[in-house]
Amino acid sequence: MTRHVTFMTIDDAEHYTPQLLGSGRIFPVAEELIACEPFRLPRYWPRLGALDFGWDHPSAAVELAWDTEADVVYVAKACRASQQTPAMQALTLKPWGEWLPWAWPRDGRRETLEGAGVALARQYAAHGLNMLSSHAQFADGSVSVEAGLMEMLDRMQSGRFKVFSTLLPWFEEFRLYHRKDGQVVKLRDDLMAATRYGVMMLRQAVVDPAEFKTARRKAGQSDPLGAFR
Repeated sequence: MTRHVTFMTIDDAEHYTPQLLGSGRIFPVAEELIACEPFRLPRYWPRLGALDFGWDHPSAAVELAWDTEADVVYVAKACRASQQTPAMQALTLKPWGEWLPWAWPRDGRRETLEGAGVALARQYAAHGLNMLSSHAQFADGSVSVEAGLMEMLDRMQSGRFKVFSTLLPWFEEFRLYHRKDGQVVKLRDDLMAATRYGVMMLRQAVVDPAEFKTARRKAGQSDPLGAFR
């Protein structure tokens, strides 16, 4: 059995037409500058989950890990799915860590028919996700989309934003995320939006409580979980 590896850029993909790509990519950054091989995350790194709600267009979730010493943010997990209730999504996300805090957008305050008048964020909380008390916003209370995008771009260009290379759906959106006539095109951007909410709320990231349990072990006592998750 022989193998062949083909290297190509978005310009080689004929189904990505100028009409689809619009007036320019939002993140004009080479993938190799942000992609990294997956590795075991140190448990003492603060982490944060982030959600983008959807139904016909997918709901999306990412987990961010923050190397605070180097100020580098890692996207370590990502998933998206259409027509999934909060209960079904919670089944997928709770194994990431029931302690993990979750950032969410402003529309999480809205009521939905499916939730019998209960705001979306509360529905997720009722199914066991550790939702933050307020929607995603900067420290000053602002919610500017452009500010969030520029924060992400600045981190990418300065080497302070990395994504596990195995997260193929995330990179798929990254390649297509673009503007048309100067405006962000809200299409196939679910993981991008979730990531932006996480970056906005990075100050709310917390350390896995298991790290503190490890710190209280007596000298010489083995740790069956090891130093890393």
